[in-house]
Amino acid sequence: MDALIFTLMSGAERGMRAQQIHANNLANLETGGFRADLELATSKAVNGYGYDARHMSQLQANSVASREGVLRQTGQDLDVAISGQGYFAVQFGEGEAYTRAGHFIVDQDGQLMLDGRAVLGDGGPIVLPQFTRVQIASDGVISIQAPGTPDMQQVDRLRLVKPDPAAVTKNPAGLIVARNGQPFAGDETVTVRSGHLEGSNVSAIEEMIAVMNLTREFEIQMKLYRAADGMAESGNRLVGA
Repeated sequence: MDALIFTLMSGAERGMRAQQIHANNLANLETGGFRADLELATSKAVNGYGYDARHMSQLQANSVASREGVLRQTGQDLDVAISGQGYFAVQFGEGEAYTRAGHFIVDQDGQLMLDGRAVLGDGGPIVLPQFTRVQIASDGVISIQAPGTPDMQQVDRLRLVKPDPAAVTKNPAGLIVARNGQPFAGDETVTVRSGHLEGSNVSAIEEMIAVMNLTREFEIQMKLYRAADGMAESGNRLVGA
């Protein structure tokens, strides 16, 4: 009987954490470039003598959905979306992290920024000289038209990566990072679309169905708790008889 209660307790904890994951996904339904978190539950045996019949549910929530979000046309030169798979690289601490969001701005020092973080190019953080026009090509090449000149001049190129979906996870800031902690190599096959932004890849229908299924699972666990309590009472009566 105690083995049943142990398993139910573990399952209830897994359900609570899974609810948090899906709630966070729903909260970011309108967040540009957001990648939905995936949750996977596995069964794990409890180590130790005499615990062979006891198992616990182990939740893994460090996988990221790789499907694309919907592209929305904005017409802004510094709004960029990735076509297909891939990520932009941004500076994060002493290293780098990755994102699908592409609402870039240029700060007062000419540095290309994304949500307060420097956007990385082939040679590090991208800094643009004064310009009257900026253009980002499909291969990530950034060109500007300097004041008083008619021609576009190439100044840098966006650092684009295309890791295997199984090799990525999220850091505490919600940015994509490598599981092994090492930076990904650049990938010249990644293409972008200027004047577009990508929305979240969260499916509201899928998330709501997942939440309803977790609620049903919790109701079943509560029924089993009551059944375990009834078995304990019956066992106590037999022992006292």
